Amino acid sequence: MKPKFKTTQAWEQAGLLMQPALIRIVDHIRQQLEPTTWKATYKDVQTPIPGHAVCLEKPDYSICINLWELCFQVCFREYAPVHSEVESQEVEIDTSLIDEDGEVDWHSLDIKAQKVIEKVFAEFAAV
Repeated sequence: MKPKFKTTQAWEQAGLLMQPALIRIVDHIRQQLEPTTWKATYKDVQTPIPGHAVCLEKPDYSICINLWELCFQVCFREYAPVHSEVESQEVEIDTSLIDEDGEVDWHSLDIKAQKVIEKVFAEFAAV
């Protein structure tokens, strides 16, 4: 999915949040994997946006998830992945992740990233 921003300010806010969100997501994936026998591998992807995917593996089941999609769930309000990779979706920045000085609120971002990854792992465990 390619996000569509309403304003230039929203674009700039996304630029501020995306890298910190990616850092926290990768760290939470690592933390969730530690007590399991599951494996995770990372691979490059080119569509819809060049980046990386994480592939989670357990006996008899595996799934690959685009890391940008996980970042979008953290950085945008009420983000719902779409079925088409080339489809655009208008997004709204979760401004609760930005403090009054216009900087990343690392605590809020970390909590939201943790919830996103816990949900991914809960769904993966249920399969």
